[in-house]
Amino acid sequence: MKRLLPLAVLASLSYIAPSHALFDDDEARRAIINLRTELTPRVERLEESSRGQLELSNQNELLRTEVSKLHGQLEVLLHEIESLKQRQRDFYVDLDSRVRKLEATSAAAAPEAQAPAADPAAESRDYEAALNLLKDGKYKDAQAAFDQFIKRYPRSTVLPGAHFWAGNAALQAKEVAVANNYFKTVLANWPNDPVAPDAMLGIANSQQALGDAKSSQDTLKKLVERFPESSAGKAAKQRLARKP
Repeated sequence: MKRLLPLAVLASLSYIAPSHALFDDDEARRAIINLRTELTPRVERLEESSRGQLELSNQNELLRTEVSKLHGQLEVLLHEIESLKQRQRDFYVDLDSRVRKLEATSAAAAPEAQAPAADPAAESRDYEAALNLLKDGKYKDAQAAFDQFIKRYPRSTVLPGAHFWAGNAALQAKEVAVANNYFKTVLANWPNDPVAPDAMLGIANSQQALGDAKSSQDTLKKLVERFPESSAGKAAKQRLARKP
């Protein structure tokens, strides 16, 4: 009887232990389920936030790339514009230099033709000021300045050049008919002046801008015939050669 007692106690302990172990597993599972239930929304929100931040970061990177590209294109355009302005200024400087040299030669050959200006320094200053406006692309202001010069110095030796540059300023300002009148005035009053060939080329340009291609071609032909060795005459010859 004493030998059976330990077996009975052992049997009872064996029976209780599994019951207690099953109870702990259920509690643990419930705890895990509860914890998962609580954490899942949080995890989902974090994942959604992470995706949003990643997408925003990608968009920002694309914007930075696009802005960098636009900056590069802007730099190229600004450089091209500045180069174009410089070429235009160089053109005016070169042409004015040639005109001045020819005018000086003409004035030296016939000094009695024009009376000296009352104030040569003021005349030169006003002429340069008007020309600088043209070089800077201020075409309407340049035209007005040359008009004022023409009125203020009616006996100036550079009146042909003043009319020619006024015509160029008007042509650049899209005042084509006005420009044409300036150029015609040069040919009518100073047909043998050094600036006359360039005035004829200006007339051809005005006629072309007015849509009168035939008159423009006729003027170019007359320019080549009359002033074949001038820079304007050579330019006219090249333009005629390109005409089909």
